[in-house]
Amino acid sequence: MRMVQKFGGTSLADPAALRRAAELTAQAWTEGHRVAVVVSAQGDTTDELIEKAMLLTTKPAPRELDMLLCAGEQMSAALFAMELTRRGIPAVSLTGAQAGIHTTSRYGSAEILDISPQRVCALLEQGTVPVVAGFQGADAQGDLTTLGRGGSDTTAVALAAALKADLCRIYTDVDGVYDRDPRRFPDAHRFASIGYDEMLALAERGAQVLHPRCVQLAREHHIPLEVRSTFTDTPGTRVDTNKF
Repeated sequence: MRMVQKFGGTSLADPAALRRAAELTAQAWTEGHRVAVVVSAQGDTTDELIEKAMLLTTKPAPRELDMLLCAGEQMSAALFAMELTRRGIPAVSLTGAQAGIHTTSRYGSAEILDISPQRVCALLEQGTVPVVAGFQGADAQGDLTTLGRGGSDTTAVALAAALKADLCRIYTDVDGVYDRDPRRFPDAHRFASIGYDEMLALAERGAQVLHPRCVQLAREHHIPLEVRSTFTDTPGTRVDTNKF
């Protein structure tokens, strides 16, 4: 199976969490799957980078702010690849641009125009795990851009579509999709499966687990999604064409 795994910031927040995330990738690779990984910035890194900019100016140039913020995901990608390599699994970290992600030039909220997946495909065929920095790409001038809220999820689904992957697995700090926020409502119901349209409705009403853009992309390209927790073995929620 060819799959994309995406790990959010809480899944990579400290060395122990990052090792747990890498273990999940290692398990999939050992089982024979061709795995590409997309990572977010660790923990509060993005907020910390913004604070650094604000110490200098309350109105940072949008282009330069994107250059700064892209560093967070690139750090995660490099560290993740280091951990996989330590485990004996061949891995290469890639920026969004190196992964072939082409975007518009709207700094801070760029949109993915297309992905040239040749380099990522070549790595997969070699048995190497490409670890791609989420939330970013490059415009026609080669300038780095960020994708805005939900950008790493969008990166993961767009990459899965470009790779014709069989599955895009989104790892986060909750163990699936619920009808209400399980951190506020102990009696919230977790869906074992849910259709794209139902998931999109939840996302548009403010559900934080998936951004509407990534659900729309998954529906458009018929990419099955799984939402799972990095920290538990719960099967999570499958998002697909039909509700099973």
